[in-house]
Amino acid sequence: MQELMNYLNNALNVVKSIGISDVIDILIAAFLFYKIIGIIMKTNSMRLAKGVILVFLALWLSGILKLYVINFVLKSAVGIGLLALVILFQPELRRILERVGHSNLSGILGRELELLAVDSAITQTVIACGDMSKSRTGALIVFERSTTLDDQMHTGTIIGAEVTAELLKNIFYDKAPLHDGAVIIRDGKLSAAGCILPLSANVNLSRDLGMRHRAGIGLSEHSDAVIAIVSEESGAISVAVDGMLKRHLSADTFEKILRNEMIPDENNSKKRTSITDIFKVKKNEQK
Repeated sequence: MQELMNYLNNALNVVKSIGISDVIDILIAAFLFYKIIGIIMKTNSMRLAKGVILVFLALWLSGILKLYVINFVLKSAVGIGLLALVILFQPELRRILERVGHSNLSGILGRELELLAVDSAITQTVIACGDMSKSRTGALIVFERSTTLDDQMHTGTIIGAEVTAELLKNIFYDKAPLHDGAVIIRDGKLSAAGCILPLSANVNLSRDLGMRHRAGIGLSEHSDAVIAIVSEESGAISVAVDGMLKRHLSADTFEKILRNEMIPDENNSKKRTSITDIFKVKKNEQK
């Protein structure tokens, strides 16, 4: 009982000794850990995180059990491993630093501009896919979300342009050099084209699905991206999300899926020009 009272007294003394600077220190550390966990989750690196945790756990146990050789080897490995992690997560760390530089008011304005860019990209994509569906031009368009797709972007050609229906149709024109790969749209911008995507390993997929559909499903299995696909054989429009494929979509349904997946509900409820109205305007212009 006396030991318990001593422990409680010591704990109370520690609490009393905590000052404002200690609270700020704890909050900053907690924020940094939260961001690190967010990076790990967004980059789909949970296995790597588990491995790092196991290494630190083994390092701690080796110190307690006085396994000096193992402890020395693990300390050396951790020193090298920290440098390796910085190199491995260099693209993500760079993006975080760039966002920190655009914080506060500029960050709020940047978010609003980003949503407008995404909204415009969706409209232009639906128009382009509608035209490519009629001409049976194959297309594979990826909308990046929280999982970064830097590895896939590096397999193609970096573009960095505004998304327009004409640009998308030119890229996927069957004699264009980049038509066989995928287009990746990041933050409403056409970031890269001619990108190679991982094929799905699902053996239960329908045999009538071509390479574009299997690549779209494959990427959706490894990330939270939204992938739009236009079949070269039938002209059918499909969307792959979370390993699932929604096929034979009308233009209106296609647009609704993209908006529901890419734009938050509070922004999606705002009044927008319907894609059906856009097609009506185009028909009237042709007349």
